[in-house]
Amino acid sequence: MDAMPSDFLLHVEGMSCDGCTQAVRRIIQRLDPEARVMVDLDHGCVAVTSRAQRLTLAEALTQAGYPARAVAG
Repeated sequence: MDAMPSDFLLHVEGMSCDGCTQAVRRIIQRLDPEARVMVDLDHGCVAVTSRAQRLTLAEALTQAGYPARAVAG
């Protein structure tokens, strides 16, 4: 994971509480321990700064039960 960190947004379904927020953060930081993760429960969005690829993170979240897709931009 030698890439420069990039900022992106993921739309994540199924998040409804602080436990979901912590689970999503753990899943992302398992793939990139240095990732910065900001969860917006009201809008179902997760802002991420990470060296991991956005599609890799979306797939990991989906496999964990939080259907996710990368938002273009």
